[in-house]
Amino acid sequence: MEQDEGPKHALSFGAVAGAYARHRPDYAPTAVRWALAPAPGPRVLDLGAGTGKLTAVLHDLEVEVVAVEPDPVMLAELRGSLPGVRALRGSAESIPLPDASVDAVLSGNAMHWFDMAAAGPEIARVLAPNGVLAGLWNVVDDEVAWVAGLAAVAGPAVIGPRDTPAGWRIATADLLRPVPDRADLFAPPERAEFAHGQRRTAESLTATLATRAGVLVMPERERAAVLGRIRSHLAGGPETASGEFTLPMRTAVLRARRR
Repeated sequence: MEQDEGPKHALSFGAVAGAYARHRPDYAPTAVRWALAPAPGPRVLDLGAGTGKLTAVLHDLEVEVVAVEPDPVMLAELRGSLPGVRALRGSAESIPLPDASVDAVLSGNAMHWFDMAAAGPEIARVLAPNGVLAGLWNVVDDEVAWVAGLAAVAGPAVIGPRDTPAGWRIATADLLRPVPDRADLFAPPERAEFAHGQRRTAESLTATLATRAGVLVMPERERAAVLGRIRSHLAGGPETASGEFTLPMRTAVLRARRR
């Protein structure tokens, strides 16, 4: 990735916030429970909450959730779908909450956008002692043959290395590594993966993939060509040609306790 691509990709979602809300998957509740298991209390921050996919799971688990999201359009979607949830505009690098005000900070498919040199101390600031930081990612299970074929046709701009289980393990290996002079913020992280899936049709899966950051920043002609290849591939596969099917996924979790 080019050095300036991170901000461009991170800021690409607001333009399609409605489609993101309709098509992106939620998170496996078992994964969310595992992420929260060591937390010393029920107060949870969903950081980089987007349209509220993870927030909704936390809300259903009846924890005390507050959502923070930098994009005003994404935040409006979240507030519309979850009017009972406190939702604030802010970022991982500048969290609008008091010191030690939450027991866990969770982030769904967003932690890789954070500037962890700044975000790590800020997250530690809002966490209570022994609080938990956890990133969750939904990845496609490319150990299933038709999913591997889809990934090959879609290309790395659509289904990148971080979007498969093995690639996720490599891409996040150093995400919570100690920062010089701040090595005592978090204990060494733990990892786990949980089976998940999303009911899709060929058309709705294509729409889901169209909300990927790599697709959103493509020139229009290239985007149309990529999505056309995906449609043709799904239409030609026995598992995906007609009706609904389950896209095999995993919710992968990286969890660390605040020292």
